[in-house]
Amino acid sequence: MDVYLAVASKRDGRVYAERAIPPASEARILDAGRLSGSARNGQPWTFTVADSPAAKEAVATSVYRPELVLTAALVVVITVLRVGRLYDFDAGRAAQNMMLTAWDDGVVSCPNGIARPGALLGPLGLSDDQRPVTVLSFGYPANARPAKRWPPESWSARARRRPFEQVVRRL
Repeated sequence: MDVYLAVASKRDGRVYAERAIPPASEARILDAGRLSGSARNGQPWTFTVADSPAAKEAVATSVYRPELVLTAALVVVITVLRVGRLYDFDAGRAAQNMMLTAWDDGVVSCPNGIARPGALLGPLGLSDDQRPVTVLSFGYPANARPAKRWPPESWSARARRRPFEQVVRRL
């Protein structure tokens, strides 16, 4: 897929079909996060996959939108080391890489904010030096919306985003 088309057409998916993500696609998604750049190549992240029903339930009780976790085919909790100023940015880079790679495989995704980060430490076996940053849910869309349906410029024009002129400034 053309990278600009992927960026322009990717939308968060919140309704998932009851369909498993193949192991090869899951591995690509997780590896895309691993390959992300980070400040000083520190790679401060860990990706915890909530595979078991107990792990999914623990994650669901800690986020703002529990239904996304409970209905997703793949749930990934991104944690970073507790010390470091750029780690949240690095986690965001990893998350975006994962979500765009998923989209390339026809899998939609949605980030979920963590309302109770402390609730994840014990159930997910996280150490005290780890801080949960975001939860990503992935699944095949209940209603397919192929990226190649329109060119990138059409996706861009249809996006509910602030106009280009309001976002880009030149000095």
